[in-house]
Amino acid sequence: MSTVGRINSEYLYGLARDKSVAGRMALAETISDLFLQRGCTLTERERTLMFSILRQMIHDAEMSVRRVVSAQLAERDDAPRDLVQRLANDEIEVAYPILTKSTVLHDTDLIEVIQQRTLEHQMAIAIRQSVSEAVSGALVQTGNENVIGTLLENSNARISDATMEYLVDEAKRVDTFQEPILRRHDLDPRLAKRMFLWVSAALRQYILENSGLSQTDTDDLLEKAALEEIDAVASPDRPKRKAEDLVAELDTQGKVTPDLLVQTLSEGEVGLFMAMFRQFTGLRELLVMRLVFEPGGEGLAIACKAVGIDSEDFSSIFALSRKARPGSDTTLKRNSRKILDFYDRITEDAAKEVVRRWRRDMDYLAAIRELEVG
Repeated sequence: MSTVGRINSEYLYGLARDKSVAGRMALAETISDLFLQRGCTLTERERTLMFSILRQMIHDAEMSVRRVVSAQLAERDDAPRDLVQRLANDEIEVAYPILTKSTVLHDTDLIEVIQQRTLEHQMAIAIRQSVSEAVSGALVQTGNENVIGTLLENSNARISDATMEYLVDEAKRVDTFQEPILRRHDLDPRLAKRMFLWVSAALRQYILENSGLSQTDTDDLLEKAALEEIDAVASPDRPKRKAEDLVAELDTQGKVTPDLLVQTLSEGEVGLFMAMFRQFTGLRELLVMRLVFEPGGEGLAIACKAVGIDSEDFSSIFALSRKARPGSDTTLKRNSRKILDFYDRITEDAAKEVVRRWRRDMDYLAAIRELEVG
């Protein structure tokens, strides 16, 4: 006697209508039994009949039963697409196994779920073993940072060149995208070099180790980044020589103080601030430009700690120096918390040693890396 013959449609329908705990458990166990223990013995006719029964009963079945059906169908490549589609659009508790595992769904099915269903549905699709370029594009179009971050962490997801270029540009604003983008095997080296201009010192080191950039390339890129930043925010009407002369005069009077640094930067006098900061630290002009405007702020933190600028003044300098940079207030607050933690962890003696190395023209990134390791 066949499996479906013994467990006929009337029996399954009866269980589906039974709302008791015992009835729900019996239905779930019966479905599991059909799929797992005896599914391989079903004929094509019996399998067709079984799926037909499931289509009809799924309308009235409670979530606990739908979850069992979804978990079983997610593993089968012979499941009817219409039934799988219905489960994929169910509540996330039901849809999750289908969305993460089912090979029956087409790209159009997945894109429809992305566009019509919840954040949880989108997250489930982002972790699938196989994600096409079209589906990746639809996930990115949601604009949700958590969904996009999950997609970027999925090394099996295929992301088109156009979408990746868009995400690289977005990573300038959303710093949580930066590391997963850089760690993707399919990232075009051209895009990695573009990111070099504005990621943190730690991620710059990662790019150096994985992109084939030479030290000369590094210096050229960092100089370009610093010059672009200062051109964007500096006051064009203050001659450089005049700023240096003013700082020299203020220094002889003992008036170059952390408070004056903060006040000068808050008034937008970037050129004057840079001249005072060079006087404070004894560092070369280009290096000061680099550490003041790099995104992560590690170099700025080290220099400030080395010359005795306290945490409150450093926090103000960091925030003001990044005011003109692209990014949301949320990103700035997140970065501020991160860099203040770094500032508090480093000692003044360690910071002074790094600054001494910088004065001797030692490698900028290497000094930061060794301090972080230490």
